[in-house]
Amino acid sequence: MKNRKIYYITYQTFPAETANSHQTVSNIKYLIKNKSDVVLIFPLREEQSSDSLNKIKQYYNIDEDFELVGLPHNLPFGKIRFFNKTTFHISQYLWAKKTVKNITKDSLKTDIFITRSDWVFYFLLKENKKAIFECHQLSKLRRIMIKFCLKNSNAKIIFLNNNLRDAFKERLTEENNIILQNGVDLDYFSNLSKKKKEVVFVGNLRRFNEDRDINFIVEAFVKSKLSNSYKLKIIGGPDKVAQKLSETFKNVSHNLDIEITGRLKIKDALENIANAEIGIMINSSKNKHSLLYTSPLKYYEYLASELKIIAVDFPAHRNLPYSENILFFKEDNLNTLIDCFNNAESKKNITLNKEEISLNKRAREILKFVDR
Repeated sequence: MKNRKIYYITYQTFPAETANSHQTVSNIKYLIKNKSDVVLIFPLREEQSSDSLNKIKQYYNIDEDFELVGLPHNLPFGKIRFFNKTTFHISQYLWAKKTVKNITKDSLKTDIFITRSDWVFYFLLKENKKAIFECHQLSKLRRIMIKFCLKNSNAKIIFLNNNLRDAFKERLTEENNIILQNGVDLDYFSNLSKKKKEVVFVGNLRRFNEDRDINFIVEAFVKSKLSNSYKLKIIGGPDKVAQKLSETFKNVSHNLDIEITGRLKIKDALENIANAEIGIMINSSKNKHSLLYTSPLKYYEYLASELKIIAVDFPAHRNLPYSENILFFKEDNLNTLIDCFNNAESKKNITLNKEEISLNKRAREILKFVDR
């Protein structure tokens, strides 16, 4: 039987250190493993952008072959310093319109299109194509776009959680949507090594143009009993921010074991997670996505590594699978985070069927959804 063909069209660029680029490539890996031929189409809009398959495979540490189409991006986004938000939307609109028109003219009726771009979704439906939109967050524009697009019988939506789906209740049917949380590539976690007494935070040290409050984590760790016997490891970039943090904590940590590693390769970062005992998730309620909608990849990596997990008490985190096992602290409340550190060592590890949180299962669910 011939493999189905899936076009994954995105306004992301590759390679990139962003979580959404890793999520896209990991999903493609498992769609391929589940007998799909995948074409990844994206703009070459950054200096480091590349349409070299070998470079992409090496960067994301995957072995699977797929078709890679990097398209020129002679548009204003990234070139006009003071109007980035406006030029982003204009550029995405123009790129999506042109790309969809060119790609779809030779496609077959049986081909499937998946995207995380609002405008790609819109133009695919205008071309009468079966289109699946992965909805990971909301904006005013996205609310309008999705409600309009759901009038088309070819439109389907994958929501990350109930909070996202609830925004569109009146437009949804049993056939046109599904909730699929993020997942984890279990290939990285097949042979867990002996655990070290380490607490780990992995992620961008800046998010939505603001510094993550790493100082808050360090202060709570220093004041907890864990600091007497555990190491705190902060992994992530940008490297300039990591270097600045290292300088800041030099005086604090001379008697303690605190390491700011900066950005690591995917394999090395995941190895550090697998070796640790405790993982931390911290976000800011200033951002609605972090508060209500996020489904962090690191959470599933922590679960696969059998870590005890500490997280800020947000609805998005409460909505995660197995969240009843998370130690929650209140945002900006130092004492509650100290309590979490103090209670983590004695907390029992969660027992779960890891296949339930795997990207392999997620890919199978996507393909079942396609066939509805």
